[in-house]
Parts: sequence; C-alpha cells; structure tokens
Amino acid sequence: METIVKKRIKQVKKGDQNAFAEIVDLYKDKIYQLCYRMLGNAHEAEDIAQEAFIRAYVNIHTYDMNKKFSTWLYRIATNLSIDRIRKKKPDYYLDAEVSGTDGLTMYSQIAAEAALPEEELETMELQQTIQAEILKLPDKYRTVIVLKYIDELSLIEISEILDIPIGTVKTRIHRGREALRKQLRHL
Repeated sequence: METIVKKRIKQVKKGDQNAFAEIVDLYKDKIYQLCYRMLGNAHEAEDIAQEAFIRAYVNIHTYDMNKKFSTWLYRIATNLSIDRIRKKKPDYYLDAEVSGTDGLTMYSQIAAEAALPEEELETMELQQTIQAEILKLPDKYRTVIVLKYIDELSLIEISEILDIPIGTVKTRIHRGREALRKQLRHL
C-alpha cells in the first residue's frame, strides 16, 4: 500500500488533485477513528479528520518520501486532536439542574436508546465506560493509549507520530494503563 501511496504523492506534487482523493479514500476511516477516540465526539472527529487531510494536502511538499506516509498523516491528525482538546471547554454539565424544572438534570434530557438484548447492552455500556475513562486521561497518556490499543500501532510508529523517544512512549503507555486501571477499578 505504501508503494501506491508514494506513487500518488508524486502525482499530487505534480498537480494531480485526483491522486490525493485516492489517498483520502485509503486513510479516511482510520484517521476518523483516531480522531474520534481522541475527542469522543463524532462531529469534532469529522472536522479534525477533514482538517488533517487539508493540512496534509497543503503541506505535501514537506513530506519526506523516505518515511511512511501513514505516520506523517497520523502525526498531523494527532496534533490537531490534541490542539482541539486543549481549546475545548465544556458547554454544559450533565448533572446541572435544568432551569424551570423541579430538580431535573441534563441526564433526564438524554434520549433513551432502543431496548437491546442484555448482553449487547452490557457490552455497549462497558465500551462507553472505558471510552469515557480514556477521555479522562491526561493528553499525553490518552494519545499513546489510543494509538497503541485502539489503532494498534507499533511503538516505533507511535514514537515517529509523536516525535518522542520509544522509551518515553513505553513509559507513557505504562503510566496510562496504570491510570486507566485505577479509574476502572470499580468495574
């Protein structure tokens, strides 16, 4: 796949915009998933994924053909996600009381999901709980946990994406797992 991508990049550098569309098709799902796991919001993930591809296209001339394109693209998406996390402030709190009601909170305003079989519901709740706990991790731990366990990238790839030594990646993964373990102890 890297050979095809590098061939398309050469075409893009010569001005062929359609070649970049093929690159987007190859990576759009993985980049969206990365952004979603980092941000926990589908709309923001779409925005950041789109921004990542725009940045990659605009800066394609800075891409080093001797390195993996996916690593370069993941770095862009990861950095944009981290920037969004740092800028984001909560608009509302679910446990805040809704004005004009008799003690109802925002939790009561969330639409109920259709009934599912018990096992599927338990699995979904567990996944949501884990995702919520991942979102509570500090940025530096959340990033490596998502890249390692959700996107299943190697330590070397994570090191290249984040531009940090492998030892630091290992340390952050260990500390992130420990923090997550403590947060999930109640399960």
